[in-house]
Formats: sequence, structure tokens, C-alpha cells
Amino acid sequence: MIIYIGAMQIPSYPEFSPIKLEMRDELHPQLSHLKFGISEFTFANLFLFRKTYDYRLSRLNDGGIVISGRKEGEDFAMLPFGLPDDETLISLFSDHLYIKNLAEPYAAAGQIDLERKGFCVIEDRDNFDYLYLTKDLAHLPGKKYHKKRNLVKQFINNYEYSEVKIDADNIKDAFSVARQWADDRDDPGDTAAAVEALELKDILDLCGYLYYADGVPAAYVLGEPIARGKGFVVHFEKAVGSYKGIYQFINKAFASILPHNISFINREQDLGDQGLRQAKMTYRPTGFVKKYRVYIDPTCPCPQE
Repeated sequence: MIIYIGAMQIPSYPEFSPIKLEMRDELHPQLSHLKFGISEFTFANLFLFRKTYDYRLSRLNDGGIVISGRKEGEDFAMLPFGLPDDETLISLFSDHLYIKNLAEPYAAAGQIDLERKGFCVIEDRDNFDYLYLTKDLAHLPGKKYHKKRNLVKQFINNYEYSEVKIDADNIKDAFSVARQWADDRDDPGDTAAAVEALELKDILDLCGYLYYADGVPAAYVLGEPIARGKGFVVHFEKAVGSYKGIYQFINKAFASILPHNISFINREQDLGDQGLRQAKMTYRPTGFVKKYRVYIDPTCPCPQE
């Protein structure tokens, strides 16, 4: 079912507008109502990465939203509320190479019909979101988490630590962590988005915790509820890498303070980075938020019969 979204800020298709902060009141409630829990489909994520992917928005006649973006010179579209009518879908392919991040239920329901009409539907493994049970990350039970528990113990034994909710009084310390994290890298990564997320934390309704080691700001976690409040998506997790075990510690500590109604944590995708994939798999995900791409032949990369 497509939810109607008002026309106050978002233009009607085929017109597109860059995403603006003023669109939040219009778009955030509908995105928050999505039950599939795709990490990209929160207003905060779209806004914070608007420059990275040149996000633009348009409102369809049936009330759905098209998100247009660009990656590595290729234009793509995203449809958080499901597939539009055939005419609109074909029109989208006149300006976009592919549809990205289509939720699994929409892909499964429409795959046969789409393929009959000349489209190709494929899994996008690099963009699968990793899901973990909150209780598993909070307690690290059993042999499978033995190494994680040891690293947490090393951090606890080596440092006097404290944790506080990020607020106006301590947010400067979170900025300090973000800067140190960036300084330790050869590339900027998502530093710009991470800094802006802290600047707009209250406006975007993000929440997180700040961690100190021996009284020095050492790490923070920042994210928001997802999937109608059943889960929590971690958008940013930054730490000063010189503290051994700090990432394992904050992963466990943050999961431990989440409300009981949040049964799972979404730790986003690995984007095809094999090192990151291996690291995420060591935490034994309970599952994935599967996402799909849709191409129209002859651009479809699927094996042809």
C-alpha cells in the first residue's frame, strides 16, 4: 500500500527537487512507518548523504515517492513505497540506469511480472543491511562470541570508562572523536555526513551515546529507531582506534542501553568491502534486510539464457 504524501515541498513527477531540511515534516512520518527497515529509507540518512549521492525527490500521482541519485556516474532511482504503474516505471528508466534498494517483498511480489515485461530483478548483496538481535550484542553469549568478550574485557581492564547520552553539554566531545577518527584515515570516508549529523542531531531526532576512556572522549554511537520502532539503525559509530577493544566495547554497551521494545539492531551494509563484510559477519547476524536492483534489458547484468 502506498501512503499519500502531501505536496507542500516535494514536486510532482517528472519534476525533481534536491532534498531539503524543510521536507522533513512532510517525509519523516511516512518513512518511519515503513515496516521493512531499510537503512537508507530514513529522512536523516537521505538528508545527510544528499551530497554524496546527489539525492533529488519527486512525488508520483499515486502518492509514492521517487528518490533519484547518482553513484559513480550512473543515475539510479529508489522507490521506498513500492513499484509504480508500468508507464511510470518505464519513464523512470529513460533517465535512470536501474532501480536500487527495492525491498524484498516488493521484488518477490513483482518479479515474475517484471521479467515478463522485459525487466531484470537481481539481489544486491553489497547493499544488504546486517541485522543482529539486540540481546545477542548486549550479552555476547556462547562460544561464538568468545573473542568479542575477551576484547571487551581488555578494554574494561585497561581503562576507566564512562558513558553518557549525547547532549548539548557534551556534543563538543563527540565532534572531537569524529575529527580524530578522520585524522587516522587515508580518505575522508563519511566524515562530512558524520559531522553534520552531530550538528543537526536534535533537528533530525537522532540519538546516541558518548564514551570516555580515562576521562578522554574516545567513541560515540549515533542512530535512530527504524521499522516502526522495532529496530534501531546505527548510522555512525566512531572511535579513536588506539584504545584496544573499544569498538567491541561500545557495540556491547550501546546494545545494553536500548529499550526492550527494540529487538534488533540494523548495522547497515558493507558496500562490497570484503574487510568490512568479514567484520560484520563475525558478529553473527541473525539475518539481512535484502535489497534488489531492477534493470531493463539490454542493460541488465543478469546472465542471459
